[in-house]
Amino acid sequence: MTTLAGKVALISGGARGIGAETARQMANAGAAVVIGDVLVEAARETAAAIEAAGGKALAVRLDVTGEADWNAAITTATGRFGKLDILVNNAGIFIGRDIEEATLDDWHKLVAVNMTGVFLGTKLAAPALRAAGETSAHGSAIVNLASVAGLVGSVGDPLYSMTKGGVTTFTKSAALSFAKKDYKIRVNSVHPGVIETDMGNTAIAKRMRVGGSNDQADFAKQLHPIGRMGQADDVAATILFLASDDARFMTGSGLVVDGGFTAQ
Repeated sequence: MTTLAGKVALISGGARGIGAETARQMANAGAAVVIGDVLVEAARETAAAIEAAGGKALAVRLDVTGEADWNAAITTATGRFGKLDILVNNAGIFIGRDIEEATLDDWHKLVAVNMTGVFLGTKLAAPALRAAGETSAHGSAIVNLASVAGLVGSVGDPLYSMTKGGVTTFTKSAALSFAKKDYKIRVNSVHPGVIETDMGNTAIAKRMRVGGSNDQADFAKQLHPIGRMGQADDVAATILFLASDDARFMTGSGLVVDGGFTAQ
C-alpha cells in the first residue's frame, strides 16, 4: 500500500474535483495536506471533512497567478507542519473556445492559471522542497497536472491544449534543471483523459457538441476504449503514486490516465 506517512503536501486547486480527491487520498496515506484554492469556503469544507475522518488538513487562500499568495501558502505549510515534501500543481481552467472564437483575454486567463501558476508554484516552493529533500531518503516531489490535450490535439479548446503542452515540456525541463543542481526534487506530470468533474463536464459537453452526440454513455465509449468516463479518484491515485517513494526512480516522466483515449 502506498504511504505518505510523515509527508507534508501543498495542493493547488484543492477545494474540489481532482484536487480535493487527491487531498483525501494523501491524508488517508498519512500526509498532512494544505489545500490551496481561491474557493476558500469550499477548501475549508474539504479540509474539515478530512480532519473529521482523522486526517491532518489545512485550507489556505491560493490564487496561483500571484506570488504573494504562493509565498503565504508555502509559509503557512512550513510554519504549521514544519516542512514541505510535496507540491501538486493541480489548479487549471478550461474555456472551451475555438481559435477563432477565443479572445486575447481568454488566452491571458488560460496562461495565467495553467502555465504561470505552475511556474510560480515550482519556483517558489523549490527552496522548501529542496530543504525537505535533503533529509529524505528519496527526496521531495512535484506533480504537475497536464492533460491528454498536452499530448495530442484538442478539438474542444486548442488554446487549452497549448497551455497543457507547455506544462508537459516544462515538467521535463524542471526535472532536468533540479537534477543538474543536485536538488533531490523529482518532477513528474499526470495526463488525465476526460474526467467527470465540474471542469471535465464542461469539456465533455463541448466535445459532444462538436461530435454531434447526445448520449453521454455512448460518447464515453467512443472516447475511452475502457468503456467509461474517468473519475477523480482514478487520477488522484496516480498523483499519490508519483508523490510517494514508490516513484523514487521517476523524474521528468508523464503518466497518462485516459482509459485508452490516446491509444486510438
